[in-house]
Amino acid sequence: MFWRNLYSALLYLAIPAVLARLLLRSLRAPSYRRRWGERFALIPPVSGRPIWIHAVSVGETLAAIPLIKRLLEGHPGIPIVITTTTPTGSERVRALLGEHVRHCYAPYDLPDVVARFIRRIEPRLVIIMETEIWPNLLAAARRRGIPVVLANARLSARSAARYRRVACLLRPALHTYHTIAAQSEADARRFRALGAPVERVQTSGNVKFDLEIGAGCIAAGRALRARLGPQRPVWIAASTHQGEESLVLEAHRGVRARAPQALLILAPRHPERFDAVAALCRQRGMKTACRSAGDTVRSTTEVYLADTMGELRQLYAAADVAFVGGSLVPVGGHNVLEAAALGIPVLVGPHVFNCAEIIACMEIAEGLLRIANTASLAQAVADMLVNERHRRALGARAQQQVMANKGAAQRLYEIIQVLLTEPPAPSGLNESRVGC
Repeated sequence: MFWRNLYSALLYLAIPAVLARLLLRSLRAPSYRRRWGERFALIPPVSGRPIWIHAVSVGETLAAIPLIKRLLEGHPGIPIVITTTTPTGSERVRALLGEHVRHCYAPYDLPDVVARFIRRIEPRLVIIMETEIWPNLLAAARRRGIPVVLANARLSARSAARYRRVACLLRPALHTYHTIAAQSEADARRFRALGAPVERVQTSGNVKFDLEIGAGCIAAGRALRARLGPQRPVWIAASTHQGEESLVLEAHRGVRARAPQALLILAPRHPERFDAVAALCRQRGMKTACRSAGDTVRSTTEVYLADTMGELRQLYAAADVAFVGGSLVPVGGHNVLEAAALGIPVLVGPHVFNCAEIIACMEIAEGLLRIANTASLAQAVADMLVNERHRRALGARAQQQVMANKGAAQRLYEIIQVLLTEPPAPSGLNESRVGC
């Protein structure tokens, strides 16, 4: 209890800085200036005792979609409330699920705010996607006997090392979860090592393998490719971060030295950086067409800037080769499975600690290439663009590996199904009994 009180006090003190950061981010992305009340649980009540699903941003939201669809189909009478922390996550929820669910921003993990949020929505179950560990939320759920599932749980070695420094705070929180459904056995071991009860941790697989790419998305990608130039070799650099675009543009010059007609689709991760990336392309002397402006791609166009949101899958479907960003700079990498599921060969840089298990799985199947730097990126992309047989073989292996690892969403659904049909009694856990 002492450690959670200290955590809460520090969090209260940090709120002015948190709000200042929102204001700063809103200078580039005005959405961060809106709906602040939701972050303090100032929301209308929700009836029907919903399932509360928290997915931080776009990646977690996309991962949760197969599970959410199963819940909507299997329990149509139970409302679903989805929370995210970012405007882009909010936009994805609304675009993919519309009125089938209710969305609001996640409450800050302050005792009074979390208590107010739970009173307003009265959830029968809380599902937290991937890595979120909120001590006050978990304590509030425990007091009210609400089961909490950490779904698709992942914990990198780097994160585990950081969490060990605050083990006294985390151990009671980890004892609150009804189930921790880990992506891999390595993740499960790390949760147990941090103090999660052995019997509550299980390996269910990674729901990101259960992604569904519809025929309409593929058709849109093919139509886009026809506009880009069906005979031109096309590669995409997706989910790139600050400092990474300059490396990608440098690599593109190397690619064009061997494949002069090659076109780069450049898709930055964050919308607030679109204008800066467009300016960078032009500073580098690259003839650039912007998707948001509807610019025509001509035979002389070198870069097609995908400065729009929610279209990454169809952009992948329009490309021959995909580089997934956040990996040439030490961000930790992003989801490679959307490209792999389309049979597109995938390249990543050296920094993939956020998705190490998926990368290792794809590498073992020879469905992915890891490159070391800008020069090796240029060489690998050019090799694939000029060698169709090699490109198709790697893409086919990637796609087969995605298919072979499906099923995690169904396993998660079965865990949750038990809780919905036979809600467990409140645990009555006494915090003072779970100490350091």
